[in-house]
Amino acid sequence: MNIKQILEQSKLNKKNLCYDDPMCKHTSFKIGGPADVFVKINNIEELQEVLHIINKNKIPLTIIGNGSNLLVTDKGIRGIIAKVNLKEIKIENKGKDEIEIEVSAGVPLGLLAQKLLKEEIAGFEELSGIPGTIGGAITMNAGAHGKEIKDILKKVVVMDYNGNIHELKNEECEFVYRGSIFQKEKYIILSAKIILQKGKKQEIKEKMDEYAQYRKEKQPIEYPSAGSTFKRGEDFITAKLIDEAGLKGYKIGGAEVSEKHAGFIINSNKATAKDVIELTNYVKEQINEKFGKKINLEIQIVGEK
Repeated sequence: MNIKQILEQSKLNKKNLCYDDPMCKHTSFKIGGPADVFVKINNIEELQEVLHIINKNKIPLTIIGNGSNLLVTDKGIRGIIAKVNLKEIKIENKGKDEIEIEVSAGVPLGLLAQKLLKEEIAGFEELSGIPGTIGGAITMNAGAHGKEIKDILKKVVVMDYNGNIHELKNEECEFVYRGSIFQKEKYIILSAKIILQKGKKQEIKEKMDEYAQYRKEKQPIEYPSAGSTFKRGEDFITAKLIDEAGLKGYKIGGAEVSEKHAGFIINSNKATAKDVIELTNYVKEQINEKFGKKINLEIQIVGEK
């Protein structure tokens, strides 16, 4: 049986299945070839069914959230692409101004930030403008304005590829700058518990507005991108070196080093994944040649090469 026949005989909701689905529809870069199968996962049982199918039939599986940190290759992705669409938020006051929030992996950070604002809960403002979901943010230990997701995280609930559920405490997640155990081990993030504090609505809103304005002024949010393309160096700011190398505005095909922020590569005119990959490689070569520094990608490249 082929993959379509296997899935049509499964317990999955057929309305949530799409075949040969262009991944440009599911990534903030608006780039990417077709996924053999794209499925939205709305509950734990559906995820376990997908895992049962891939294990039994040896089908490749790729898990995504909002696709805001992904570059999908032009040939697309083989096997099943599962979007974790779990979206619950539970708030519990633990006393002494400590508030515990249990949030599902598919909740966008911006949506959570608005909910916390409404409930007058502080401590998430710095992260409020990051595009992406809680699951994605934990996977890459996303951060902004001096705060990372690890700073507020208590524990993560995950599922292994056999369908078993585990809890990992913060220290078990092996957080580093823009990285975690979830980039190495086969775990699917289901939910997380974060610890925040009671705050004042006006002060929270002012901070969120300030960070949103900063993002609008400093980042090329008017163009499709996958956010910051390169990681910071240990002893240098990558965007600064790219700027000093005179690479702002440099283009290959429809991919361009942003004029507004040199750390972003944008899809300025119907870019292909090939354009973006060639441009990132060129930038890497130039920075190594001019400054003797090696720079690494922050974005993840997935799909058939």
